[in-house]
Amino acid sequence: MSNSSPNLWQRVRYTTGGTLPPSMADWVLADLTGPGATRRYLMRFLLPVLPVLCLFLLVPGPLWIGLSMMALLYLPLVYFTVALVYVYRRHRLVSHGFDPALANEAERRRSEAERVAYESRHHRG
Repeated sequence: MSNSSPNLWQRVRYTTGGTLPPSMADWVLADLTGPGATRRYLMRFLLPVLPVLCLFLLVPGPLWIGLSMMALLYLPLVYFTVALVYVYRRHRLVSHGFDPALANEAERRRSEAERVAYESRHHRG
């Protein structure tokens, strides 16, 4: 597998749900499971909608009305985006031909390290 990264158009397509060629499998795996994967996922979903929501600030009346309308839409979006991180990651891994179990690989490694540390502290294993 190559160590190439997507160009602008491939990145836009990837961000909007498309798949990348197999030659970029390493990049996709690093994007979905590497350090900062959750942060990138949240930014891709939560930031692009902010300019659209700012249109509510143009509604005539007090500022709090526009802000309240923004919050009524944005807060549930934040909630569901955070709740679906794992589901989204598994879906993207499968769509690129990876094992969906890789979605929680970092958590598995962290749990294994905690188990080893526990066993060494308590003279087990």
